[in-house]
Amino acid sequence: MPFDHNDHYHRLLLRTIGRASGGTGGRALDVGCGTGRFARRLAAAGYTVDAIDPSAEVIAEARAASGTGDGDGDGDNPRYRQADITTTALPAGHYDVITALASIHHVPFATVARLRDALAPGGTLVILGCAPESGPVDLLRAAVAVPANAVARLAVWTRDRATGRQVPAKPPVAEPTLPLPAIRRQAATLLPGATVRRKLFWRYLLVYRHPR
Repeated sequence: MPFDHNDHYHRLLLRTIGRASGGTGGRALDVGCGTGRFARRLAAAGYTVDAIDPSAEVIAEARAASGTGDGDGDGDNPRYRQADITTTALPAGHYDVITALASIHHVPFATVARLRDALAPGGTLVILGCAPESGPVDLLRAAVAVPANAVARLAVWTRDRATGRQVPAKPPVAEPTLPLPAIRRQAATLLPGATVRRKLFWRYLLVYRHPR
């Protein structure tokens, strides 16, 4: 039953980006874009979006869903590209917004320094990340999330069955290993001033504003 935890937070992410950037649009990079659902929402919000993912399968589905040919032409928005964020070249000081939904735990957390350096002055980095439970507060939150997750999954399954919606391809999945306290410590060093907040459904929200 396909209740997608990342999709659940799309509206929150767009509101967060709007508050941080003034909602003026600009250049955006979506890291680990999967089948492109959030990249398309960024484009609809007025951003010119580069979207990258290491999986050829999900990039192909993202291009098909956007209906933009090969999806990487100069006029395409979003513009999709199969790439590894740890090695691909990123233009320095270029992006007004960079997003990463459930993708940072697939790479060393220090990779955020590459994203930081690709932000334009005043640009915003928003990470919806995954981290394992690491204490009693996290375990209590998980106890609330489990029944809420079951209800949401049933609601989504019922809707999709009624509408005939096809389940999209799923990108590769990896279990998170870096606990939230370690993420906070590394973020304090690599992204000074960033906020990190635990959310329901096994996610945290990191927001960083690059100095002007």
